[in-house]
Amino acid sequence: MSAPSTNPAGTAASVAPGHDDGLGTASAGRRGRGEGVRIDPFAPKPPAPAWRFLHHLNPLAKVAAPLPVMLLIIFTRGIAIPLAFIVLVVVLLLVGARLSGRLTAALVVGLPVVIALMGVSFGLWVDASRIDQGSPAASVVLLEIGDWRFTLAAYLVGLATSLRIAALLALALLSGLTTSGPELVRSMVQQLRVPYRIGYTALAAFRFVPRFGHELEVIRQAHRVRGTDAGRGPVAAVRRTIGYAVPLLASAIRHAERVALAMDARAFGAHPTRTERYLVPWRARDTVFVVAFWAVAIALYWWGISSGLGTLTPSRSEITA
Repeated sequence: MSAPSTNPAGTAASVAPGHDDGLGTASAGRRGRGEGVRIDPFAPKPPAPAWRFLHHLNPLAKVAAPLPVMLLIIFTRGIAIPLAFIVLVVVLLLVGARLSGRLTAALVVGLPVVIALMGVSFGLWVDASRIDQGSPAASVVLLEIGDWRFTLAAYLVGLATSLRIAALLALALLSGLTTSGPELVRSMVQQLRVPYRIGYTALAAFRFVPRFGHELEVIRQAHRVRGTDAGRGPVAAVRRTIGYAVPLLASAIRHAERVALAMDARAFGAHPTRTERYLVPWRARDTVFVVAFWAVAIALYWWGISSGLGTLTPSRSEITA
């Protein structure tokens, strides 16, 4: 006899109007009377087009592909290699991910600005002993205040540091912007054989966050309707926060009880294994993506190291700027 085929972090097939399903789906239940609309903070997004290929890959493939590169980036010195990976990831996201206009602007405009500002910030704190005083960049003074000089070499060292951080962030976004929490948990349970008791319990806890955000917004609107959020200044802000905390805590306790009852009703933990409602298989395209990404990464490192534009070293003093 097989175990019950349910997902404790999923949603029920039908929900009574005006009630919560115990798993995070809230419905107004008064659509017929025109008093509200159905609110579901966990409703799945419409499927991405086929050409947005990153959304159709296994979540573990989008983690396995950049993970070795992220480890190598930590020990990479120089500007060219981290910059190449940033460009590669941005192109992949622009082509293969479904991004909003705000995210696109942040990647195309915001990220270079942040890198430049971080380069200045890190460059101001560069130890002079880590700079090759015989290099041409060391003789270019960008800013001079008394005896203190901020040279182009110091800025390049700081820029290399900021590029490594930005490269790590960009590689993490490859999975973060195209994978949801439930998809990642399901793939870990099905592919990595993570115990479902751990995976789905973590998923249920993770889903509390948007639930609380929705409940907090409802409480704020209720306070505005009643006129109890009047006043300005720090004292009024503290008073409003206290007024939000009590109903939010009560809602959290009720929601936790409903989740516990729903998991018990689905015999969660009664069997060593469970069947899956949503399957996340590992396909051939996932293998192709991982292998292709690793091949491109090897090619970029070979190009950077062979041309003298970068190096791999655990030493902090050996920096190719």
